[in-house]
Amino acid sequence: MNTAEPSPVTLDLTWHKSSYSGAEGGDCVEVAAGTGSVHVRDSKAVTGPVVEMSREAWTDFVEHA
Repeated sequence: MNTAEPSPVTLDLTWHKSSYSGAEGGDCVEVAAGTGSVHVRDSKAVTGPVVEMSREAWTDFVEHA
């Protein structure tokens, strides 16, 4: 898993906001699937850091969350 500033590659991804995000804002997470990895960011800071992980790591995380 890596945390890095967004690159042109992550900026071209299609981001999806969590369905648990309310209309008032609050704590929101966005996820985008890349070719070989999954990217996660704070929807309130779209130009901020992005966490990148393998698809397998994302699947493990979702199954345990």
